[in-house]
Parts: sequence; C-alpha cells; structure tokens
Amino acid sequence: MSVSTTAHPERRGKSNAKLWLGILALIAAGVAIAWFGVEGVKANTVQVETVSAGSGPAIQAEDGVLIEYEGRLATNGTVFDTSAGRGPAPILVGQTIPGFSQALMRMQKGGRYKVFIPSKLAYGSTQQPGSPIPPNSDLEFDVQVVQVVPGAALMQGAGAPQR
Repeated sequence: MSVSTTAHPERRGKSNAKLWLGILALIAAGVAIAWFGVEGVKANTVQVETVSAGSGPAIQAEDGVLIEYEGRLATNGTVFDTSAGRGPAPILVGQTIPGFSQALMRMQKGGRYKVFIPSKLAYGSTQQPGSPIPPNSDLEFDVQVVQVVPGAALMQGAGAPQR
C-alpha cells in the first residue's frame, strides 16, 4: 500500500450515492417547475383542439363567420348558450370576447373544434347583467365553422378590432 492510499482512502459508495441523489433532486425540481409553469400557461391561454380539420385560409380578425356552437361553464358543464335550434350564428370575429376571437383565428371553414377560454380572456371578474356566466368563469365551446366571409367587418364599417 502506498502512502497516498492510506492517507486518502476511497469512499466511492457514499460519494456516488450523494451524486445520484443530487441529480435526482435536480430532475425533480425541473419537472416541478415545468409542470407548474405549464399549468400557469394553460390558465392564461386559449386552447383550441381540432376535432375535424377545415380547409382554406385561417380566419382573420376582420372576417365574419357563421358558426354552430355550444358554450359551457368549464367547472360543471352547464350550457349557457347554444345555436342549436336557431341555426348558425353570424359573428364578426373582432367583436367577441378576446379569447373567442383568438380561438376563431385558429380555425378554418368547415372545421370542428373544442375550445377552452380562461376567465381572464372571457368575462373576467365582472358579470354581465342577466348573464348565466358567473364571475371568474373559464369557458368551453364546441364550434363548427359553417361559413367564412372575408373582410365582413370592413364591409360593415366596423373595421378591425382594437388592440
């Protein structure tokens, strides 16, 4: 045995265990940050899931659309509005709540979509008089785009939405 071996005996087991525990702790911290970060983004972002793809160009802010839809409260599924029995609803994209405008601009004619709109991009903490939507409600919609009328807001003199 050399002098260096006796002066500094090897302790591989404990050092390796500490190293691996440190690596695992870093991985766990990264996963936690990513998870809570994603949840925070979800809470502030409109989500659009394509059920059936449409065709043609994406809807623009100055367009008008005819849509079939059903709107529900995300918390309990209570339907607060629907076009069922009334036929497609005409809407100017730039004249809806911010989250619905954002969602529409990710759609195409003929497509079917599921939409999630966080409260912040819906009605927020205010309740519209007579509205069945409570304050701070996240909303869900099923939407089918029946027709797109390019530039409809411009034709009606409504112009593009204010940003």
